Amino acid sequence: MKLSLNQATVKRASVPEVVDVCVRNGIPAVGLWRDPVAEYGLERTAALVASAGLEVSSLCRGGFFTGLDQRLDDNRRAIDETAALGGSSVLVLVPGGVPDRDLVAARARVASALEVLAPYAEAAGVRLALEPMHPMFCADRGVVSTLAQALDLAEPYPSSVVGVVVDALHVWWDPALAVEVKRAGPRIHSYQVCDWVTPLPADVLLGRGLPGDGHIDLVGLTSLVTDAGYTGYVEVEVFNEDVWARPYDSVAADLVRRHESGWKPVVDGGHDRLPVTP
Repeated sequence: MKLSLNQATVKRASVPEVVDVCVRNGIPAVGLWRDPVAEYGLERTAALVASAGLEVSSLCRGGFFTGLDQRLDDNRRAIDETAALGGSSVLVLVPGGVPDRDLVAARARVASALEVLAPYAEAAGVRLALEPMHPMFCADRGVVSTLAQALDLAEPYPSSVVGVVVDALHVWWDPALAVEVKRAGPRIHSYQVCDWVTPLPADVLLGRGLPGDGHIDLVGLTSLVTDAGYTGYVEVEVFNEDVWARPYDSVAADLVRRHESGWKPVVDGGHDRLPVTP
């Protein structure tokens, strides 16, 4: 499984900077975000990535369907942007939270948005990847909390059009993980890794650690994903202030080493270096 660097892992890097980092460190793909792509220019970004010999593993992000307007026009634009960038043509969809305390209605709006957007994505040659999110994000980001829920939403559509993101942070805790990853099979459109570190920071969104620094069995999860038939990129997506403060090349080189080791835990003095909760 080849490595991809999600732009969020070097959050302050511009599009040209993240492309250069990938090239210098031998990383063959990049996961891009819409805001920095818009800042640099969509056509310029597509040309730059192609000229560097990189592939776009995914574009983040569309979704946030659960508000009353469902952001359908913005999601159509996101689909068009994904198509223009080429590469794997995967658009990551974050479902959205609960705007009005009606969780059932919020989840229903995710389903109704897919009804509208799936045909549009299919016509554009874009794969929609719905991202189930850890339950702690249900209120503000992700009313789809499990792979089972995401797969149920994707099931009415061809697997080549609507699939899921397997993001280690969001799914590692799920007792049904092995069953649901196997069920996902060709619907796994993106595989993202980071680690669950403790204690979590006050802003839990920034509680992602580098692969190997936390509690997730990434070796086991990667085996589940490959056994399910996934042959795409493993994309490292880390939201962490300490990581963002490091030089970009230092982070990239560290990730290459960890990837080559098979995401084995970092060892310090003969013991796995796992943070201990006070």
